Parts: sequence; C-alpha cells; structure tokens
Amino acid sequence: MASHAEEVAAGAVWTPCGYRSETAALRSVLLVRPPDSVGAVRRPGASLMIGPVDLPAMRAQCDALADRLRDDGVEVHLAAPEASPNVVFARDLFWMTPAGAVLARMASAQRAGEERHAALALAGAGFPILRTVSGTAVFEGADALWIDPSTVVVGTGFRTNAAGAASVASAVAELGARVVTVPLTPGVQHLLGTVVFLGPSTAVVHRAACPPELAALLAAYGYRVIPLPPDEELLVRRGMNLLVLAPERVLMPAGCPGIRRTLERAGVAVNEIDVGAYLRAAGGIGCVTGVVRREH
Repeated sequence: MASHAEEVAAGAVWTPCGYRSETAALRSVLLVRPPDSVGAVRRPGASLMIGPVDLPAMRAQCDALADRLRDDGVEVHLAAPEASPNVVFARDLFWMTPAGAVLARMASAQRAGEERHAALALAGAGFPILRTVSGTAVFEGADALWIDPSTVVVGTGFRTNAAGAASVASAVAELGARVVTVPLTPGVQHLLGTVVFLGPSTAVVHRAACPPELAALLAAYGYRVIPLPPDEELLVRRGMNLLVLAPERVLMPAGCPGIRRTLERAGVAVNEIDVGAYLRAAGGIGCVTGVVRREH
C-alpha cells in the first residue's frame, strides 16, 4: 500500500503540495483577501499594526499580488474569511510539507484562532492537514525553513517555543527529515525576518539579528551570506520581506533601491510590487504569502 506522502504526490486522493527547498520554483500559494475587520481597527497597536490601514488599498494590493503571481504561472488560492485583521498574513498560519500542512498555534492572543481559517481554505482545496499544533506548544509558519532537502531550521523565541519545534520535528521525521532549532535574537518575531534563502547556496540575512547559532549553521551548510544593515529599507520598508519565485529570482516590496542593488549585484533577479498598505499592518510580501507548493 502506498504511503500517505506517496498518495499526496500522486494527486489522485489529495491535491499535491509541499516542498523541500525554499528556493525551488513556486507553484501554489494561499492568499487571504483583507476582511472588513481591517477597516474597523481603531487602535492599531492593539491589533499588532503600525498605524491605520486603508482597506480598499490593501485589497487592491492583494489583487495585484495575486495577478502578478498568476502571470508567473503560480496557482493562487484566495481565501475570504470574515476574521480578525492579521489573518491576511497567511505565512504564519501554516507550514506545508510534501505530506500536508502543519497548522500553526498562534502565540499572540490577538491572532488566536486564525489558523482555523487556513485549515478550511487548505482542506477545501484538497490539501491534507498533517499536524495541528496543540497543548502548550506554539508555532508559526514563518519560523520554519528548509536549509537543505533533509533539514528544517526552526527558530524558537517570541512566536515558536520548544514544544512547537518538536511538533514540526515529529511531522518531518515521517519524511526522513530532521529539525535543527536556533534561538532567535530578542525582539525578532520570526526566523523569516532573520534569514531568507535565495538559492541553493545563497542566503540574505538581517545582519544585526542573525544569532551566532544561525551564522554557524549557514557556514556549515556552505551558504554564501548577503548581510543587510538594519537601516530604514530593512526595518521600515521591509525590503527583506520578499518572496522567492525561483532560484535567485524574487519579488520584493517597492521602494527599497539599496536592497535591490545589493541583491542584483549578488546575481539575484529582482521584481518589485507595491505593498504599502500591508507595511502599515506590520507585514510584507513574505508574510502575506502562504507557500503551498514548490517544484520537488
């Protein structure tokens, strides 16, 4: 009898999903259309936002991102739940493996329960739910990244604890993979805010937030590291909060010419898109895009 992962890959019972490389060609994503609750926010800080968000502008930017991805051959699953405002940051709500999704358990009270909307959208599209993080564990999808096809790096700290990392380790052990944990620098929300893999041996890092454990791990795996300084383009305009479309090809927020030049000098092909409304909500392209499938 075929294994569950083999059934998923075959596509007869389940919709194929997952990936083992953060930089393989992007094939399928989940986006969440901004709900009415975004426009109803009166105290942005209490909703984890930087300032008031223009709901029509955010919806227009969501549509533009979906269109840009479709033009690139990416299948876009667009959910439209009536939910709390931060549900738009789909990357946090799940992490996809070749056998199905590991559903998050959100660490912040403001976001508790958002993961159920991701579960409904994913199950409705035929993707299996492999794990649901529970108990005292907390885990958010932006804290897990493949460093090679058999190793997942999980950042622990503000949003993911040791029990959450253990949940991920249990899920990938069935796939013959392992988890390596790294402690995140205090104040850093997610691993994705510290490192982004751009190609099979290239990574960009937030220089001031990269802990020594992560730096050593990148060196051990032979990565060329592109360090970015903690300037306005990185911290305010979120220029590193980008989406890898294929090896050394990215879609990044508009308005970060310095980061763009740095990436292009390193051989990375760069395209830009306006996500200014999302920046007001304290997120960028990488946060918005729930990665469902890349080429295996």
